[in-house]
Amino acid sequence: MRHPLLARPGLYVITDGPRADLVAAVTAALAGGARLVQYRDKTQDAARRAEEARALAALCARHDAGFIVNDDVELAAQVAAGVHLGEDDADIAAARTRLGDSAVIGVSCYDDFDRARSLAARGADYVAFGAFYPSSTKPAARRATPELLRRAAALDVPRVAIGGITPENAGPLIEAGADFVAVISAVFGTGDITRAASRFASLFPSP
Repeated sequence: MRHPLLARPGLYVITDGPRADLVAAVTAALAGGARLVQYRDKTQDAARRAEEARALAALCARHDAGFIVNDDVELAAQVAAGVHLGEDDADIAAARTRLGDSAVIGVSCYDDFDRARSLAARGADYVAFGAFYPSSTKPAARRATPELLRRAAALDVPRVAIGGITPENAGPLIEAGADFVAVISAVFGTGDITRAASRFASLFPSP
């Protein structure tokens, strides 16, 4: 069964590391229609990261949006969030034990259908593929194709597309089956975050 926070397709925004206006930026993205927010901060400032994660968790709850922490299961547990796991992070079973059945656990599957199939069978709530286009965040990322999204329909879990996605090039990915498009700079790197988020949100069917 699809997790309730993943029931409505749409925009999945990923924060872009330390920024003084983080809460305001995420508020603006939610105002534009973001459905999922991932807190991604690779620094080692544990106290600041915990404070920011708590603030964003509360913000997302008020907007009925999903809140997910990148890579850090313990931080996710502290703020009652979901977690997104890459290939070098904790495994799904350990994350599920720590976070409980109600947490969203998503996984990076890159260009690897077999990885997606295996992790979906082990309880991943969504599978993320990419990069679909050149990405300034991860310029050396493996490349995926829309056909991978079509093939992954058989897994019966939501599919997330990531990597260089803009409002102009997202359409073919949504048509291929992406339930969510995940973006960083195409929203948070713009001068009008709410407008940028709204442009993505408008690509998805209205609820």
